[in-house]
Amino acid sequence: MALAIRTHEQSISPEQQALREEALRGFAARPKAMSPKFFYDHRGSQLFELICQQPEYYPTRTEETILRLAAQDIATLAGRNASLVELGSGASRKVRLLLEALRPTRYLGIDISREFLQVCTRRLAADYRWLEVHALCADFSQPFKLPAEALGQRPLAFFPGSSIGNFDPDQARAFLRNLHQALPAGSGLLIGVDLVKDRKVLERAYNDAAGVTALFNLNLLERIRNELDSDIDPRRFQHRAFYNEAESRIEMHLVSRQAQQVRIEDRVFDFAAGETLHTENSYKYTPSGFCGLADECGFAAVAMWRDPAQLFSVHFLRRE
Repeated sequence: MALAIRTHEQSISPEQQALREEALRGFAARPKAMSPKFFYDHRGSQLFELICQQPEYYPTRTEETILRLAAQDIATLAGRNASLVELGSGASRKVRLLLEALRPTRYLGIDISREFLQVCTRRLAADYRWLEVHALCADFSQPFKLPAEALGQRPLAFFPGSSIGNFDPDQARAFLRNLHQALPAGSGLLIGVDLVKDRKVLERAYNDAAGVTALFNLNLLERIRNELDSDIDPRRFQHRAFYNEAESRIEMHLVSRQAQQVRIEDRVFDFAAGETLHTENSYKYTPSGFCGLADECGFAAVAMWRDPAQLFSVHFLRRE
């Protein structure tokens, strides 16, 4: 029996629409940079799942523990007959904890990677036969509209993994304001936020001994080579991640091992030896700093949970 998943399509895949434009813009920029949202093709999403299993990478297991302990409190705050909207769809244990505690009437998964979104939502629909499953392929870093039939009266948006940290402060404000506009008044927002901590802990998390994060970073170049007309060779680059204390962020870069030229379609870009392509920032917050940001964007702080080591926080906000 086929599983019924209601997919809400846009006319053009956001990833198809955006990758070429971003690569041409980013390689021409000074300094060179690309958005981390382009990490997440199917292979990139699989590699990120592997990163989450590495012993150095604390955010996933810490957030999961917080959610497990707080699940019933979250369900009480969300209320009965809620709908769950996951920004960055996945079939992870984290969303399953919420599904089992909340027993929502509907689930809407949103992701920029259509293939990964389809895999994840089909898996959830198979495992939770009582759940009405919706899928929306969209770039939620841009203004977006949520399908009304997937929301119900009491949606709870779920944005785990401290993905808010991938936005710089102005982008984070824009994202929260866009989400405020997309959600009806009274909606909840459950969001994971990584906290400021010791440099060594942070840098180990983004430089795991198994090299999975390095493969994840380099996969961005694999995407460009495979999906665009490009001669880029990922073997000529290496992964670098470090904590920028002044900006309170981890930075990830791809470093050119040598002086080289890279062609994308009919354009050629020069890399000096040691020049980098800046691929990701991961901003770290204090609890009060994040609550202040959320308040600026129309979300009231309702509850917050942290682990005993103060590594990570989960916030329940209410859309005013």
